[in-house]
Amino acid sequence: MKVLHVITGLGVGGAERQLRLLLRHLPARCDVVTLTNPGAVAEGLRADGVRVRHLGMRGNRDLAAVPRLARLIRHGGYDLVHTHLYRACVHGRIAARLAGTPSVATEHSLGREEIEGRPLTRGTRALYLRTERLGAATVAVSSTVAARLRAWGVPSTRIHTVPNGIDARAFRFDGGRRRAARALLGLPEDAFVVGGVGRLVPGKRFDATVRAVATLPGAWLLLAGDGPEAGALRALAGRLGVADRVRFAGECGEGAAPDVPGVLAAMDVFVSASREESFGLAVVEALAAGLPVVHGACPAVEDLPPGQVPPGAVRLRSPTDPAAELTAVLRRHLAHGPRRLPVPHALDRYDIRLSGRRLMDVYAHALGGPAPAPSAAVPSDPYVHSEPYAPSCPPAPSIRRAHR
Repeated sequence: MKVLHVITGLGVGGAERQLRLLLRHLPARCDVVTLTNPGAVAEGLRADGVRVRHLGMRGNRDLAAVPRLARLIRHGGYDLVHTHLYRACVHGRIAARLAGTPSVATEHSLGREEIEGRPLTRGTRALYLRTERLGAATVAVSSTVAARLRAWGVPSTRIHTVPNGIDARAFRFDGGRRRAARALLGLPEDAFVVGGVGRLVPGKRFDATVRAVATLPGAWLLLAGDGPEAGALRALAGRLGVADRVRFAGECGEGAAPDVPGVLAAMDVFVSASREESFGLAVVEALAAGLPVVHGACPAVEDLPPGQVPPGAVRLRSPTDPAAELTAVLRRHLAHGPRRLPVPHALDRYDIRLSGRRLMDVYAHALGGPAPAPSAAVPSDPYVHSEPYAPSCPPAPSIRRAHR
């Protein structure tokens, strides 16, 4: 099977990183087209041996982009087109229909009020629904997103839930990695480090984390990622007098910045105060690293059955400004001291190999096969590791003591 993946851009982000990881585990020949911004993930895909093309789309009203993409699909002899993110889904579905090729779309970014980081408008929703009918199936990355699609009017028979996945082994805690990352980032070896990973945009509410850390003299803050809020967050740290205790690592793996497992190893507690999310990949990665997690909206945790919610994950309840609530939670973590937790068994359902197999079932259905079976509540699958995930060293009551 030959598949063309079409995505809005390939800068560093959750959907973009997920695509790169997924292509390593799909038993299909895959090429990638990015409509705009062939950034760091494009370079990573090429390093993996994936062919990446930049369509050079100049804006949402670049009407020539659709026929260019249709010609590329037709001449490439693809069996299937798989689109990712709102703009790529709209343009890619139309182009695939013009080329006479079946298409599947993954909905990574549908929130209650935003899609692909943009406010949801009546026109946006109408265009999405009109083009959704052109594809063979729509993949939701969480049960929460599937419910939103149904509420919009997308028929349940067209929606297939394939959760985002990770390779949990890559995030297992390693003391050497922790020391190396802290030295690289200028973090004291014995500091208590609060951390966050993601695009620096308003919806992630990183400002609340900066405000909370500013009230805790014994805490440091590590933010990994980049985006339009970077300057405002630096200025906020300066106004609050904590610039010396805040580290901005930039995009993980770029320049001198450690990769995601490295920055997670450097942290002692992970915060994701997002107002809304479609999945919450960074939270899952932090749990795989054995970190206590404080989170806002996170379908990856909220969709779990009550008995499987990781005990190390604490939910923020404030709908507007969570800084005060976050401060209280972080103060308790600071008093307890650094610790690593066992990796939750619930993360088995987010194994990237399982995601790849489920997606191949959707592909087969899009090409005329039977509909995939509904996802089981607890996967029993040969693609999932038979042994439970665990940190590379046993949980210790104090990382500071364990690594001196």
